[in-house]
Amino acid sequence: MAGKFEIYNDKAGEFRFRLKAANGQTILASEGYKAKSGAENGIESVKKNAADPACFEKKTSSSGKPYFVVKAGNREVIGASEMYESDAACENGIKSVMTNAPGASVEDQTA
Repeated sequence: MAGKFEIYNDKAGEFRFRLKAANGQTILASEGYKAKSGAENGIESVKKNAADPACFEKKTSSSGKPYFVVKAGNREVIGASEMYESDAACENGIKSVMTNAPGASVEDQTA
């Protein structure tokens, strides 16, 4: 199974997307969007930018754990990873997004 994007509604009724790796683990999650088209555009932006290492930015959470964000061409954040236990695990997460996102299918779970 290849990676896939899922579009879903959060508890507030906003549209979000997540990228799941072939093993089913979520490797990237979006912010909330008022319209489904916002989530769909976010997915296309991740697919387009995932091959560019410059679109990834590693960060450290307030609890000291590493994570990363993916930025669009306009430098806006379009997705964030989970918190990792190590820098190496964070690097593996980035590689996973770079591998899975470009060819990932999209599953709409909002219907």
